Amino acid sequence: MQALLQQLETLVGAAHVLTQGDLSAWTQDWRQRTHGRALAVVRPANTQEVAQVVKTCADYLGAHPNCGLSIVPQGGNTGLVVGSTPDETGLQIVLSLQRMNTVRQLDAANLTLTAEAGCILQNVQDAARQAGFWFPLSLAAEGSCTVGGNLGTNAGGTQVLRFGNARDLCLGLEVVTPQGEVWQGLSGLRKDNTGYDLKHLYIGAEGTLGIITAATLKLYPLPKAQLTAWAAVPSVQAAVELLGLAHQHLSASLTGFELMGQFALQLVSRHFSALRVPLYQHTPFCVLLEAADAESEAHARTQLEGLLEAALHTACVTDAVVAESLSQAQTLWQIREHIPLAQAAEGLNIKHDISVPISHMAAFVAGTDAALVQALPGVRLVNFGHLGDGNLHYNVQAPEGVDPAVFLKDHEPRVNSLVFDAVQAYGGSISAEHGICSLKMEHLAHYKSPVALAAMRAIKQALDPQNLMNPGRVLRR
Repeated sequence: MQALLQQLETLVGAAHVLTQGDLSAWTQDWRQRTHGRALAVVRPANTQEVAQVVKTCADYLGAHPNCGLSIVPQGGNTGLVVGSTPDETGLQIVLSLQRMNTVRQLDAANLTLTAEAGCILQNVQDAARQAGFWFPLSLAAEGSCTVGGNLGTNAGGTQVLRFGNARDLCLGLEVVTPQGEVWQGLSGLRKDNTGYDLKHLYIGAEGTLGIITAATLKLYPLPKAQLTAWAAVPSVQAAVELLGLAHQHLSASLTGFELMGQFALQLVSRHFSALRVPLYQHTPFCVLLEAADAESEAHARTQLEGLLEAALHTACVTDAVVAESLSQAQTLWQIREHIPLAQAAEGLNIKHDISVPISHMAAFVAGTDAALVQALPGVRLVNFGHLGDGNLHYNVQAPEGVDPAVFLKDHEPRVNSLVFDAVQAYGGSISAEHGICSLKMEHLAHYKSPVALAAMRAIKQALDPQNLMNPGRVLRR
């Protein structure tokens, strides 16, 4: 394939076709569970170069149909389901969009921002804030994840209950198709009823149908005040009741509602002792909630304190604190965001990103906790997540003193089956926000409707008949 690599060097410059040296930043996944081998890492500078690279690869594959060539689109490489790194064949091109990191336009009157796919999420947030607006997509990796990856995986995060997933924050896309053509769909329109809404095919497709190169995103006015509270709750059911009260008292001002189990917070306290975790020692769960008020801080505080008084009266909260400063609020959020880091410090673990109806959450947690403890005595459960939208990161840590790697190797399939069967029984999803890619592809075939899978395969075949884009991810052909 040397001739192909020479063509790509001509298109994007030899300095941006990487084949030698340490390529682990592009070939190893964020959790360091897999390490692939790339034919090359190609870094185009603009949409036209992306299109030329894809067309060149498509033409080469057409002339050499059995060569095994394919393209893996990659943004910040922060995904958790092994979707943006190459396999071990050495035949895949990693197409990195990191050089495409420009905010092209901010339309204040239309409340939109158009950014290239390689823009880091935090930079988009900052650009919006500097103009007096709010882009509310927020997740732990926002300092390194990119807009293209957020949309390719339909990322969620902490603000979903108010603003929705990445899909709900996107009005238009620019996409390079598997044939190397460019679909210019960067509309800032909120109403466009002219046929199929194509952007929704590419959002959440995890790079299997085309390459997102830019997006037009929704902006919101900056709130006058944001307040954060931390509450101790006696059970998951009590947390659900608190959520109901929060909807009543705060209405649309409620922007975050996070549930954290005691063991999850214990890990943060153990591995990040500089973070002082409040209230967790004597309660099975804590809730972190946020209110963003359009009127004033005084109005926000009155509403939030009224909520907590009502919750204490009904006993769904046993104790609570309200952050008195921005610094205190940031610390509370840092505690929540450090749970995955604390888990990693504790050792390898079995991760689940599941969703069930909020009304069934308490029964799911109680039943699944009990089943796991019975099947694997001593197992430690790290329950935390976005209860406000029904998404739980239901993770399983090895028993104390057991080698985490051995536990993972010996028990991961059994644990996954037990958890996913329970999720299905409660009408949930085995992937709430992280995606499917290769890590959950085999599970999808078991838990997804055959009718849905057939429709998905038909779409893949129609749009990417050469199977050039991220093969072996989401669907097995």
